[in-house]
Amino acid sequence: MRFDDGGEDERLAPVVPLFGSREPRTHDRSVPDGEASESRRWHTTWTGERDSSGTSVSAGRSVVPTVASSGSGSGASAAGSALEPDDVRARGERMLLRKLRTRSLSLREARRALTDAEIDDAVAEEILADFEGNGYLDDARLAEQLLDNALGRKAQGATAIARTLSQRGLDREVIDIALASMPDDEADRALDFARQRARGMSGLDHDVALRRLHGQLARRGFSGSLAMNAARQALAETDG
Repeated sequence: MRFDDGGEDERLAPVVPLFGSREPRTHDRSVPDGEASESRRWHTTWTGERDSSGTSVSAGRSVVPTVASSGSGSGASAAGSALEPDDVRARGERMLLRKLRTRSLSLREARRALTDAEIDDAVAEEILADFEGNGYLDDARLAEQLLDNALGRKAQGATAIARTLSQRGLDREVIDIALASMPDDEADRALDFARQRARGMSGLDHDVALRRLHGQLARRGFSGSLAMNAARQALAETDG
């Protein structure tokens, strides 16, 4: 091209392709035949052959396999897109095992986890049956663990223990058996807890300290009269 600027001729600089060199033509004698063939097989951008109308028939071809659609043209269904039953079951089992590594689950909690993971009900019940048979799920054992924890570190009363077991999804029968196995020392446990807390209330008015200590015992699940007796005795010992 030529531009008329002040009587001097200027030519445009040659265009350099941004994505690799231009594709050599087979009739270009400066490029060996082998290189020209190789260039047609690979290009830094997606190029394709063109049909008689000049429209590209292969450019932009996806590297992700396409899913065959049904012949109806509507609601295309992916061939093999649905997981096989064995795959669904394996996914549910892996999910439950991951949860069981962190804490024990009740049967009801495990069933809810499978439902949340969109595992079919029939498959979920098979998984639960196998986990129960292998001892991974055991409501009675879970109730014993929760009971030991409540009686020891948490120092809870019967009311709080029953509430905890119910919140974990245990059946009423399992809860009743666990509560029946509790030792008959709730008064002693309430007094031990009250003595620990009463030491920090020595600077308070007696009535104020009594109300606070009674409230703490009640929140721990100790019954009203038992909590009041333990609070009074613990404060009396502290005052003395």
